[in-house]
Amino acid sequence: MTDWEQCYLDGQTPWDKNAPSPPLQEWVQRQQPRGKALVPGCGAGHDVAMLVAEGVDAIGLDLAPSAISRANQNYPLLTSRWALGDLFATPEAWQGSFDYVIEHTCLCALPPAMRTDYEKAVHGLLRPAGWLAGIWFINPELEPGESGPPFGIAMEELDALFPSIRWQVIEDHQPSTGYPGRVGRERLRVLRKLS
Repeated sequence: MTDWEQCYLDGQTPWDKNAPSPPLQEWVQRQQPRGKALVPGCGAGHDVAMLVAEGVDAIGLDLAPSAISRANQNYPLLTSRWALGDLFATPEAWQGSFDYVIEHTCLCALPPAMRTDYEKAVHGLLRPAGWLAGIWFINPELEPGESGPPFGIAMEELDALFPSIRWQVIEDHQPSTGYPGRVGRERLRVLRKLS
């Protein structure tokens, strides 16, 4: 597992584009979600700030203290919106309490061996019929010989990770927007918790 705190301390945060995810922002503005949302791996807070501005009761979670510090610096009026912690060890009170989990860079940061744990964690955090909205990194640009992170996920793997007995696909398409260099390499998929 990558030492994310050290990445922040070393200034090695190429995922931080100083703006919310363009396809995520487009989806939020189109769908206008309401309710309580968790953003796992929130980093410097851009997606959370965008969600709050759009009327969502959003909380960002990150395990790197420097990520939370950066989010506080970026958005000093939203300091109550950040939680330092591990997606795989969230407070018991969080279980079944979120209407949405909104994902952009968390899954692709995890080693593929942890994906099943991710699915279980997110499923447990959502209330019945809660939604998981993700911008999934299907085809990251890696140097020759580099394996990640980010760890891309093929469409077949995405299908298998969120089986139809537990999740219903609500929306699925390739976004037409993205950070520079990302258009055509991500997938927007929204799922509803079934059981």
